[in-house]
Amino acid sequence: MPEREEALVKKLTEKFNFLEPRIQRERRIWADVPREKFLEVLRFLRDELNFYSLCSVTGLDCGEHFQLVYNLAETGGIVFGLKEIAPKTDPVFDTATDLYKGGVLYELEASNLLGLTIRGIPGDIRYPLPDSWPQGQYPLRKDWTNLPGKENNNNVKSSDPAGTPTPGPQGT
Repeated sequence: MPEREEALVKKLTEKFNFLEPRIQRERRIWADVPREKFLEVLRFLRDELNFYSLCSVTGLDCGEHFQLVYNLAETGGIVFGLKEIAPKTDPVFDTATDLYKGGVLYELEASNLLGLTIRGIPGDIRYPLPDSWPQGQYPLRKDWTNLPGKENNNNVKSSDPAGTPTPGPQGT
């Protein structure tokens, strides 16, 4: 195992004994973090372990739950994937923009494409969806069936060749 990665994992688990970080390979570490501890662990990674760069935030529909993965990097080239999970019955996360200002676009994307609530981000921005996108339609959810040319139970159809949703029967 790479020494630098092992040293980072050791410092992290000394501070947070509930964590079980995994070194996937050289310069790549992963950890799952409970929602209630997520911001505390994120702050420690930034302030104490020098993970100053937020590379991306990836939102996933994993079936029974949603997951946000914050990919952080430190100046030595190590990337840390910090995973946070919320059940589908309570898809609520807290924003990390107090720590990483640039994360707002990533979090808006996850919120609007998956239908997550991310407390602390602007709720009136439809990024990256067009303003005309129907409310309540989340195209990255596994159960979303509003594919171009199809109708679903929400009475929304998408017949535009570019796949842009258009109102269904009530709006025609």
